[in-house]
Amino acid sequence: MGIAVTKNTNLVYTDHKDKSIVLARNSESETLITLRDWKPCGVCSSPSGDLLVTMQNCKETKVLRYSGFEEKQFIHWDDEGQPLFSSASYICENRNLDICVADHIARAVIVTSAAGSFRFRYSGHSSSIDRAFTPRGITTDSQKRIITADSYNELIHITDTEGNFLIYIDNCDLKCPLDLCVDSKDNIIVAEFKTGLMKKIQCYQ
Repeated sequence: MGIAVTKNTNLVYTDHKDKSIVLARNSESETLITLRDWKPCGVCSSPSGDLLVTMQNCKETKVLRYSGFEEKQFIHWDDEGQPLFSSASYICENRNLDICVADHIARAVIVTSAAGSFRFRYSGHSSSIDRAFTPRGITTDSQKRIITADSYNELIHITDTEGNFLIYIDNCDLKCPLDLCVDSKDNIIVAEFKTGLMKKIQCYQ
């Protein structure tokens, strides 16, 4: 299940089982969108109020942008007609409007422009990784840096807007970081799969 907060501070989440996108507000829930052949996975809310949702069926993965109840954009293939994504449970929109997807099967972060054109792929940085890069949670900060949780290696990667590696966060005793976000001061809030705990990381700049 993906989860996000809208610009109106309401909660929106995906229901993989029911193939729906649900809005939770004032202790009540409302189904915004119900799908037929695709299962929604990750979701994020853009500053414009749109929802970006990753979806999968038995063979393919795509990203849809919704404005209200209407499908506004479809991101699926690159310029050569090849699928952009192998899997996509986590997604975010950067401040430059790039769309960033953590593809754990492809072991890469896939970034497209706002129009859906492929920009770059980040496949990890080998200097201190013991096992293959396994991106899960993904977010961006006020400097447009892309921040990705690497679950298997139990660290966090930070790259710039062009996919160039900047730093690792590997000194916080993380236990399988699964999802993350940043607060208004660019502190990173990390959810750990192994412990069920949330950790706040300060001053990573």
